[in-house]
Amino acid sequence: MLKARRPRAFVACLDSRIESAPLARYLLRAYLSGLPSGDRYADTAELLLGELFANAVQHSDGPDDCHIEVRFALVNSRLRLEVHDAGSGRPSLRVVTPSDERGRGMFLVNELAERWGCSSRPGGIGKFVWVLVAPIPAPVLVNA
Repeated sequence: MLKARRPRAFVACLDSRIESAPLARYLLRAYLSGLPSGDRYADTAELLLGELFANAVQHSDGPDDCHIEVRFALVNSRLRLEVHDAGSGRPSLRVVTPSDERGRGMFLVNELAERWGCSSRPGGIGKFVWVLVAPIPAPVLVNA
């Protein structure tokens, strides 16, 4: 008898270009499709991954030819997303005004992620930003 297995961690290296963001989101959707309740993470996870990936492309001071690594894993019913880049800068929350057209990415991350943080990469080159995404509650079916 075959046992159902949970997908393991997924890792991909993508070009450090904003055009790679849709591919990162596609890979996340594919990963989530292999989870029994992956759809409960999808909307929030895609938004957060898009923000983190865009930040890595736009704000990294690493060399232009470096890749951005994305990692996904389910850890104790929380989806962990990581975005690795070769840059030294750390993300920070900014105070934004209603008229600001940019600068809301980390605000969204802070509001939508259960937790988030930034750590140095093993080996000392660059950093990674991680988020934990809680599943949205399953819909309650009411019999009329």
